Amino acid sequence: MNEPNHIEVAETDELLSFLLRRFPQEGRKRLKNLLRVGRILVNGQSQHQFDFPLAVGQNVAIAPQKATIARPGAPPMPIIHEDEFLIVVNKPSGLLTVATDKEKRRTAYAMLSEYVKAAHPDHKIFVVHRIDRETSGLLLFAKSEEVKRAIQDSWLSVIEERLYMAVLEGKLAQASGTIKSYLKESAAMRVYSSDNPHHGKEAISHFRRLAVSRAYTLVELRLETGRKHQIRVHMAELGHPVAGDKKYGATTNPLKRMALHARVLAFHHPVDGHLHHYETPVPPTFAAMFSAASGNIKR
Repeated sequence: MNEPNHIEVAETDELLSFLLRRFPQEGRKRLKNLLRVGRILVNGQSQHQFDFPLAVGQNVAIAPQKATIARPGAPPMPIIHEDEFLIVVNKPSGLLTVATDKEKRRTAYAMLSEYVKAAHPDHKIFVVHRIDRETSGLLLFAKSEEVKRAIQDSWLSVIEERLYMAVLEGKLAQASGTIKSYLKESAAMRVYSSDNPHHGKEAISHFRRLAVSRAYTLVELRLETGRKHQIRVHMAELGHPVAGDKKYGATTNPLKRMALHARVLAFHHPVDGHLHHYETPVPPTFAAMFSAASGNIKR
């Protein structure tokens, strides 16, 4: 997008209407997102109000995108993507996303927040979604409350794809399939599955078998929804809990962790609208369990 420094208002108008006339090729969605995150300036001041009344002689500017800031020291975990609005990281297994009563500081949020503040003490990050402590893989954070809300309020249209890898106990007979149920969390923080739409939130998981060993199955899972413990509950419902997931019925722990990895995350950027696609390799420990059938495993 060619973003001029200043556009002088020639006649009274509302801000979004003015922008749509000047930049019709950019579309309403992107311009509204630029407003939401403060990239639209009126007389040098950020303006978020879509129907802000413009007066003749005022100047409208689109603030340029900021370059990624170089920070001292190594990041606390692999950063897959960073721009002025978002950070995508590859969270290691064993690390909480956010604080609990028992753990306040050693979390992905706390560590990344400290990393961001190293360059600018007033900068913050915001949790967009979470993955379990023992789950590794891709995790998305926003750099403003506005961007966080823009993603969460339009989750189904923003998130294009979420793929997970899991090692399941036992030999899964089905090559592929779909599980749909309604999930509800109990007071004891355990999630239960029901066929009754009045007994929880809809959850849909698609699974595909990739490899089988003597006692385990490697599967790829694509989520249509992102409910708490969705994969763990659905796989247990199949009779093949995720290895290492004692809470939902696993009796073995071959990897000394829950064998679940968030491998692919694809989303429409909340500001520029472009499709962003990120992926991480299958954890080597997962693949090693199925070395005889590794031809089906995309590394």
